Amino acid sequence: MKYQIAFASVFAALVAVSAPASAGALKGAAVGAAVGHVAGHHAALGAAAGAAIGHHRANKKG
Repeated sequence: MKYQIAFASVFAALVAVSAPASAGALKGAAVGAAVGHVAGHHAALGAAAGAAIGHHRANKKG
């Protein structure tokens, strides 16, 4: 469990550093990691999905 949270944190940091990420992607990654962890201990998968959905929704609005 500790490794999943650490992995999700590192993943979110890499997403933030790798490209000019939108706030939607970062918020999506944080929410996705939390939901994935609670739902079935899949924080990394939740962070990835949340970042993708948040990035998509942020670009869709603009």
